[in-house]
Amino acid sequence: MAIIRWEDTLACLDVEFLGADSFTAPNIPMAYRRIFGGQLIAQALCVAAETVQEKGVKSLHATFPNQGDLASPVEYRVHRQGEGRTFAHRMVVGRQAGEVIVVANVSLHCEEAGLFHQTDFPEVLAPEDATAMDLSMIPWETRVVGGVDLASREIGSPDYAFWMRAPSFSAGQVVHQALLAHATDLSLIGTSLRPHAGLGEADSPEKIQTAVTSHTIWFHQPLRMDDWLLVSQKSPIVAAGRGFAHGSVLSREAALVASFAQESMLRPVSESSGS
Repeated sequence: MAIIRWEDTLACLDVEFLGADSFTAPNIPMAYRRIFGGQLIAQALCVAAETVQEKGVKSLHATFPNQGDLASPVEYRVHRQGEGRTFAHRMVVGRQAGEVIVVANVSLHCEEAGLFHQTDFPEVLAPEDATAMDLSMIPWETRVVGGVDLASREIGSPDYAFWMRAPSFSAGQVVHQALLAHATDLSLIGTSLRPHAGLGEADSPEKIQTAVTSHTIWFHQPLRMDDWLLVSQKSPIVAAGRGFAHGSVLSREAALVASFAQESMLRPVSESSGS
């Protein structure tokens, strides 16, 4: 079953204004001591959106200089880097006890009429035909295409796809975007490990030391987390101790609503040293 609760995930997005472009928000309670990176990028997205009117988040790029501690609150400070008629830019810095744990550059945009095209994507199993599986940090319905288990140590192709759907809820687009950002941080490392014999997602940290070093998400069209969304991802390369993976998020009607990418540290324990 999921190791976090739906109610706590929503609650962590209820950011509190502290004054002077500073905010805080609750951590998601769980058994781990480390803060899940998906929480940090989701909160940074919400914090940035709080400082802009009449513009929606179009992209976020986050880096994680230090590990977050679940026992301590995170304070977010927004740096206003620019604002025009249709675009705005914010840098959000999250700190614990003065130490930076996340830096997120957020771009916002006022939607405009213009050109449009979208390439076709391969058809996959419908959610009703995919395998219901719990995905730990995603506390809503998830169905994995082909029933792939990222904890398996068997060799597989470096791709992974799953459908997801949150319970029905009422919230603005920013909350839907933040929940999606949270979910896209979960399984890219596991996808990168699939071609490597004897290693699965559950082998961290005993057999391989892993950490997300950067995560980026782009929002293309409006989305709803309480409708079925297909998360399709692949890892084209692992090299030099780093993994790279990217993915697409499509509606059930095959509309491309978001794209995302992540770089991670992948270090076999026998070669581990300081990061």
